[in-house]
Amino acid sequence: MYGLFGGGEIRNLSPEDVADGIKAGEILLVDVREPNETALERIPGAVLLPLSTFDPAELPDPDGRAIVFSCGSGIRSVKAAEIAQAAGLPHNAHLAGGLKAWKAAGLPTER
Repeated sequence: MYGLFGGGEIRNLSPEDVADGIKAGEILLVDVREPNETALERIPGAVLLPLSTFDPAELPDPDGRAIVFSCGSGIRSVKAAEIAQAAGLPHNAHLAGGLKAWKAAGLPTER
């Protein structure tokens, strides 16, 4: 486990850390981009929960995994983590650099 549970600061995770965590079944990736963005390209297996209508109560049960937020560049994902923490949830990690960093690392996307 990556020790992602807990409050306070937002944790920046590298694309490689997130990919490894997803593969190991330790991370549930929540994409907070809008549907028109995710329709063009997305990280396989990510759950869509747009920031424009983001409600922490609607986060899926991570089933023992850490929730990690992602977006296009890493700005909205930080905001989602802050909103979740303000609601008393322990989700404090995001994909630093977002989809751009994911693609730059050579990791797969789907359309």
